[in-house]
Amino acid sequence: MQPIVFIHGIRVSATMWDPVIAHLDRPAKAIDLPGHGTRAGEPFSMDAATSAVAEAIDSLGGSAVVVGLSLGGYVGIATAERFPDRVAGLVAMGCTSSSRAMLGAYRFVARLAARNPSRANRISEYGLRRLLPGPAGAAIVAGGLWCEAMPQVVDAVAEHDQLAALAAYPGRVWLVNGARDPFRADERAFLRACRNGRLILIPGRGHLGVLAAPGPLARLIDDLCSCFQVERPANAVATPRPR
Repeated sequence: MQPIVFIHGIRVSATMWDPVIAHLDRPAKAIDLPGHGTRAGEPFSMDAATSAVAEAIDSLGGSAVVVGLSLGGYVGIATAERFPDRVAGLVAMGCTSSSRAMLGAYRFVARLAARNPSRANRISEYGLRRLLPGPAGAAIVAGGLWCEAMPQVVDAVAEHDQLAALAAYPGRVWLVNGARDPFRADERAFLRACRNGRLILIPGRGHLGVLAAPGPLARLIDDLCSCFQVERPANAVATPRPR
């Protein structure tokens, strides 16, 4: 049974994954990336972020499935490229956009937030709790918010070639998107870049909305992790099996 390393999104922390991990019956560890949570104040770079993921994999025995959402998905792709022997498989969620227009908008928001991070953190907490009411929203803000890290994060993601990274990684990749997620805009290009990739869409969910039902998401991730040990046709599109 492969363990899992979970990677969080921008400005939040490892606690984002607590409700999902609570539904899993396999070894799992969520980490804080540089500039976030317990590693606040550390400079964010893609090298530093992927090294943090590799350290977590080593703590679980040296091989793990990597699961990341949003920023976590981009970091997961970079980790698979840099440490292919440690990444047993990759579940990259909400991270299949390479739009320059979206990047420009995100860079503007990131720099604006970093000018007054305490205010931006308060606004973010309010918005996240409204978007994800109940335990999912409480978990995503439980580890604090770190808007001051956003400009470094956006620049690091912009400078990394995700398509080349996917093409370099020989292992199994699942690209998972909410059907309403704007970050799925280039999912077909990302799928084509994978040597052994599959795409799965979660109906009715947006970018962070995939976290709203942690039980079903945990079952989906558990199913996908089991698939990494079974050969399947490459570059196919799948849908969740009924529950």
